[in-house]
Amino acid sequence: MSICTIVIHPDPRLKKAADAVPDISDELRRLADDMLETMYDAPGVGLAAPQVGVLQRLIVADPAKGDDEPQPVVMFNPEVLLSSDETSVYEEGCLSIPDQYAEVTRPAEVKVRWLDRDGNLQERDFAGFWATVLQHEIDHLNGKLFIDYLSPMKRQMMTRKSQKFKRERARD
Repeated sequence: MSICTIVIHPDPRLKKAADAVPDISDELRRLADDMLETMYDAPGVGLAAPQVGVLQRLIVADPAKGDDEPQPVVMFNPEVLLSSDETSVYEEGCLSIPDQYAEVTRPAEVKVRWLDRDGNLQERDFAGFWATVLQHEIDHLNGKLFIDYLSPMKRQMMTRKSQKFKRERARD
């Protein structure tokens, strides 16, 4: 396994919709393992393939991170089937927008369908922080960032900070 380079906003790959995974190959399973290692190393609780420069519908997540037992999940072609009318607000951050956070309102519960690493169709209800993390990562597959839920002024301010971060990292 190896650590992937995380794409930093603004980058056009983060605003593109990812392609469906037609077939789960060993190469894609390796990518999922690398993404999990990258996510844990970052440290983060979720990571979408576009964030490592791969425009495929693949996410990894472990919202239970920090608990005694890790609960990593790998999802190919995830989709939200149902969303609750009830909402919840969490302070979100993003590995592609380092060190910036904002409160985002999302449905409190979602039903998600996906293919697991063996190609089996899975469907499950998620609530609370799990629901938020999965919606955040699935948004990445649709070219949407958490800052897209913010006011134009706040979004612009965060984008400028991210651009500055990119410039400083490029100098190092």
